[in-house]
Amino acid sequence: MTTRSRSTESGLPVKPVYDPEALAGWDPGDRLGAPGAYPFTRGVYPTMYTERPWTMRQYAGFGTAAESNARYRRLIADGGHGLSVAFDLPTQMGHDSDAPIASGEVGKVGVAVDSVEDMRELFDGIPLGDVSTSMTINAPAALLLLLYQLVAEEQGVSGEHLTGTVQNDVLKEYIARGTYIFPPKPSLRLTADIFRYCRTELPRWNTISVSGYHIAEAGASPVQEVAFTLADAVQYVRTAIAAGMDVDDFAPRISFFFVSRTTLLEEVAKFRAARRIWARLMRDEFGAKNPKSQMLRFHTQTAGVQLTAQQPEINLVRVAVQGLAAVLGGTQSLHTNSYDEAIALPSEKAARLALRTQQVLAHETDVTATVDPFAGSYAIESMTDELEFAALELMDEVEAMGGAVAAIERGFQKGEIERNAYRVARETETGDRVVVGVNRFRVDEEEPYEPLRVDPEIETRQCERLARLRADRDDSAVTRELDALRRAAESEAENVLPPMREALRARATVGEVCGALREVWGTHAPADSF
Repeated sequence: MTTRSRSTESGLPVKPVYDPEALAGWDPGDRLGAPGAYPFTRGVYPTMYTERPWTMRQYAGFGTAAESNARYRRLIADGGHGLSVAFDLPTQMGHDSDAPIASGEVGKVGVAVDSVEDMRELFDGIPLGDVSTSMTINAPAALLLLLYQLVAEEQGVSGEHLTGTVQNDVLKEYIARGTYIFPPKPSLRLTADIFRYCRTELPRWNTISVSGYHIAEAGASPVQEVAFTLADAVQYVRTAIAAGMDVDDFAPRISFFFVSRTTLLEEVAKFRAARRIWARLMRDEFGAKNPKSQMLRFHTQTAGVQLTAQQPEINLVRVAVQGLAAVLGGTQSLHTNSYDEAIALPSEKAARLALRTQQVLAHETDVTATVDPFAGSYAIESMTDELEFAALELMDEVEAMGGAVAAIERGFQKGEIERNAYRVARETETGDRVVVGVNRFRVDEEEPYEPLRVDPEIETRQCERLARLRADRDDSAVTRELDALRRAAESEAENVLPPMREALRARATVGEVCGALREVWGTHAPADSF
């Protein structure tokens, strides 16, 4: 009987049977180590989930700050461990809700935050000293982090007690998402300023979450996801060192963000390979002595790009498999997507079901009973090695171009991702790739579904709110603080976060602060990919 040949999402061959010969000459001491020990293949902590499960951090944000606040309170009441904030597109791009360019986008894909007043309302009644908050924000990451700190101060919570993560990964915006503002050089300077600021002001805060998720959602394969994400991380480390910081002073607060697909075996191998690559890079290239600097700690989100609008209930199964892959791969926190996200913003019921999926994995299965249950598997260990080797080869290509920024300027990563995305789309169109409910196992008539819709009047109300803020504040104080911010941005030696914080405290808006920086730094014009 002839066995059909298979390959992984990255195009690596999958054998129908793996046997001991697959690991011939294989040294487990070099590749595995113990859980919680270098090279961290088996996980970053010795006990992993055997003492406590991963953080169940559900991503939410839409409409006004008040609406999102209500959703956060319900998620916490339903057993969520941490909050994860989605911001609307104008906020992500550093524009106020009343800017002409923001028209039609206010509150649509996340919550609108224009000032400290919105941030205050977003976390009203939520004790910031007791929750861990992740904010998916990049180009204006410093602003949203400072707004969060200001609101915490109003609650009587000092920066040393705040825990959470700010994504702050602008390089992947040039590669995959496009929500950049400034050119790469000042953007990297801003990243380094955040590292320095948080070391003294918010020492428990994760200062960056280097994101492979958005690279994957743009069409990258697992190998590309790992390679391009870690190449970006290397660039951030070099930037911080060039700014005069010691690697062990900032590297322990670096975290990562990956996708989890339905191809469970390759995803488990991907997470294990990424940990091993990062540990070796940090120890051997950058000389990191602190084991925490060598740990690749990561948040995972299930694959939104694999969800379908057709027969959306099938997405419940997809998300469960993807969540299981993330857990078996050793994630530190997890967001499970809602089954209706391919149609509209998640309904409250769908968001609760997504959280319940994680709770079933944590409390009704035995995957939390032992650390790294796939360790020593002929298939998993072979796939981990092959994925590691392929990712390192691709990272070498980026390095040969001069590093991540130089490759971005040539359009290399974007072009590679687009080619892979086109391959996947063609395979789906021809039926070589089965997508249940889309090109196989379809139904003649879909059940009606009423999606959650954002009130179109939100934009009007948010603009009125901004008008009241500008009428009530001390404009001379705002002008004075924005001028101080411009001077800091013009100086290579000064950290821009302290004057930025004071401008926001004076009730300058997100758009005004970003506008002041645009005047000094300019904006980014992307190169065409090839």
